[in-house]
Amino acid sequence: MMAVYDLEEQEQLAELKTWWNQYGNLVTSIILAVALAVAAWQGWNWWQRDQAAQASVVYGGLQQAALQHDAKRVRELAGDLIDKFPRTAYAVMGALVSARVQQEVGETKTAQVQLQWVADNASDDAMRALANLRLAGVLLDEKNYDAALTRLASVPAAPFLARHSEIKGDVFAAQGKFAEARIAYEEAIAAIEEKQKRADADGNERGRHLAYQEVLRAKLDGLASSGVKP
Repeated sequence: MMAVYDLEEQEQLAELKTWWNQYGNLVTSIILAVALAVAAWQGWNWWQRDQAAQASVVYGGLQQAALQHDAKRVRELAGDLIDKFPRTAYAVMGALVSARVQQEVGETKTAQVQLQWVADNASDDAMRALANLRLAGVLLDEKNYDAALTRLASVPAAPFLARHSEIKGDVFAAQGKFAEARIAYEEAIAAIEEKQKRADADGNERGRHLAYQEVLRAKLDGLASSGVKP
């Protein structure tokens, strides 16, 4: 009986050897490829965590500089984030903070460059939309009305509709196109009213919506002095 088992084992070993001779190299290659892929994935995750950790330190310094109104330092640290850690969320947030600070001190060209970078490179749609709207506002302040309207050519997601229409109304009003401005302001009011309908019962949020509507209605009323009737 043992002889039968030995014979069966020998046949199985022979079949295994034949199979290995035929497919062994392929199996080895697959195992090696999987091992390399796992190692690469782990290395990539480690690299991302390391990048985020380093970027967070730089961003912390940028926030501190912003609180101290040190526009030069803010600009330098934002540049470091963009140059060294462009794939991190800290680079996007740093550029947005720096753009605001630069605009406050009159460095509008720098603000434009940083907002343009966010609009072109942010992976988050909301961040790109925010940067685009703020860039349109900077262009409006510089009286570059055509460029501002170009930034506003595409309609953003619902959370940004009110601000989008408001800036468009501001541009039209600055151009003396008061009828178009009125339409834009009315669209902004409609958008904020729709947002208020979907808002929860939070008193602060409702208060902000009502205050924003008052601002928009004041702009509408201001058009009346230009001879534009509702």
